[in-house]
Amino acid sequence: MMVKYWRKIACLILAVMVVLLLIGCAPVTGTSGTSESTLEQTGDAAPDFQIENLQGNTVSLRSLRGRPVMLNFWATWCPPCRGEMPLIQQIYEEWTGKPPSVVVLTIDIGESKSTVEEYLRSENLNLPVLLDINRDVAEMYRITGIPTTYFIDAEGTIREIKVGAFWNKEQIEDYLHNIIP
Repeated sequence: MMVKYWRKIACLILAVMVVLLLIGCAPVTGTSGTSESTLEQTGDAAPDFQIENLQGNTVSLRSLRGRPVMLNFWATWCPPCRGEMPLIQQIYEEWTGKPPSVVVLTIDIGESKSTVEEYLRSENLNLPVLLDINRDVAEMYRITGIPTTYFIDAEGTIREIKVGAFWNKEQIEDYLHNIIP
């Protein structure tokens, strides 16, 4: 009798873990818990931001106007985020600097520079990472769970939003084709 009970519990735990992996990680909230952004959906202008990358340089979305942008929100503690990082690395290597060129940016939410650097080093990743330590940009974009990826066209308009992890490179490329002129 007790074995059946523990099997049911184990199955329930497994089911919950599968659901979390499929939909993404735990909710992400900003510092105030509310958003003043008017961002609603695809078709809106992507909110501009200015945050630092791992090298300490300030990056703004406005400075990238004229180029399509893939903007991925993530964290090192999120298993689905970690799972898609090698795919995003491949996209970064294959789609940056040669036609059709896309700017690939990842925004780590709420973690220190050293935590992110340690993770990138351990996974042999060198894609661009911006640090949203105070979660201001995540709040501006109304990020409720990670990973979440925005596909922004050259005019700065959000064309696609993908909530949850990518399972293969081709899936990312399908989204990219929607922002390439």
